[in-house]
This record gives sequence, C-alpha cells and structure tokens, in this order.
Amino acid sequence: MKKIILSLFIGITILMASCSKSITPAAVSNTALPVRVMAYNIHHANPPSRPDFIDIDAITNTIKAHRPDLVALQEVDVNTKRSGKFNQAEEIASKLGMHYYFGKAIDHGGGDYGVAILSKYPLTETKINRLPTQPGTNGEPRILVTAKIKLPNGAFVRFGSTHLDAQKASVNRQLQITEIGNIAAAEDLPFIIAGDFNATPDSEVITTLDKYFTRTCQQCAPTIPVINPNKTIDFIAFKHPAGKFSVASHQVINEKYASDHLPVVAVINVNP
Repeated sequence: MKKIILSLFIGITILMASCSKSITPAAVSNTALPVRVMAYNIHHANPPSRPDFIDIDAITNTIKAHRPDLVALQEVDVNTKRSGKFNQAEEIASKLGMHYYFGKAIDHGGGDYGVAILSKYPLTETKINRLPTQPGTNGEPRILVTAKIKLPNGAFVRFGSTHLDAQKASVNRQLQITEIGNIAAAEDLPFIIAGDFNATPDSEVITTLDKYFTRTCQQCAPTIPVINPNKTIDFIAFKHPAGKFSVASHQVINEKYASDHLPVVAVINVNP
C-alpha cells in the first residue's frame, strides 16, 4: 500500500512540474512589455543657472524620478577640465544601478565628450557609428552609439543615442540623419533611437527621420530652452516590424534646473 501511495505521489509531482514548464514560457513569450525610454541632453551636468558648477546628483535624481528602462544621454563629459576627472556616464549609471556605454565624439578639455546609453538590462554589440560632416563647414564630429538589448519578455531591440550637428545651416544634420537612415535600413532588429536632433518637426531633417522611424509624438511639446520653452528638438522614435511596438505615452518633463534641455520620456509597448 505504501508503495502504491508513493508511486501516485511521484506521478502527480512529475505531472505538476511538466504542466508548469509548458505554461510558464508561453505566458512570458506572449506578453507585451512597457518600456520606458528617456532622451536627455544633460549639458555636461552643468545647471544653466550655475555657471562652472557640476551637479551630477541633479541629473541622476531627474532620471531616477521617472524610472526609465533605457536612457539616451547627450553632452556627456569624461575626465574633462570643466567637469572633473571622472566618467559622467559611469557615475550616473552607478548611482542608478544601470548598465552604461559611452561613445566619444571629440576630445574636450583634456578628456572626452560624447553621448551615452543607460539601460536596466545588459548591453551587447555596443558600437560607435561615425556620422558625416561636409568638408569645409568646420562641423563638430558627431556619432550614433548603439547597443543590442534583451528585454525581460524575450524581445531583442537595438537602442541608439545621438546628437546631431548644432550649426545654423542644416547641411551636416541632413547628412547625419541620412546616414542614420541607412543604418536603420540595414538593421534587422526593432530599433529605438533617441536624442537631440537640433532640428524642429517642420525641418527636412525630421522629415527624413520620419521616413525611417516613427516618432513617439506627432504634436510634440517644446524641449528647449528650459525657461519658456519654444522649440522641439529632442525626440524618441522607433523602427519595427508591424505590430511590434505601440506608443502608450509621451511627455516632456518640466525640470528647469538640471540642464538646458527638458528631458523627454515615452512608454513603448514592445511585443515579443
């Protein structure tokens, strides 16, 4: 009798384990995941109201308050004279408990200056994509940094941070957004890009962006200056197979102290 009861117990246990293994992956794989994405030009952590002062905590606290999963940072200093001998991206990531990747665009003040990615999830296939400038324009070299990220629902995405040319003439921005479009066209993964495009929605630059990506806003609130903002130049956008992404929300954060740009946060639902 004891042997029969024991056999029944083992059989039921195996059956329960088998059922649990067959149900759990299916439930995970069919779940859309809301991904919070932030674009933030941090002005090398220098509050406009306090010249020559670096306030990393103000930037960190702004990011922390909005709980992003992915962050695209622009105007990031590493070991520069004006900001101090430390890596701003690394410092912010450490304070937030996030992974990071910094991409150097130029030398600056004895150190490096560029853009960065922060992520709650590990980064792989990190890359610095050099963007073109027209000879003779004295345009500052610009880059797009990208990384491959596996989300908790099993979906893979490519995430990028960029900062386009700031000159009044748009020639370099147009060359740069065209190159970003070429990179996107060759990309097999769903692709989220965020950053400071130094171009307004009515410009040819953003028209070109819209050929390759879908912005998370169409009537986009202004992002600069932080006092009485009147221009929209910071965007989040994505390229995806049909039905992969949908926009749950988009907002410009009214944070007037930490930087000369307002941060942008969008929630994108990502299907596996």
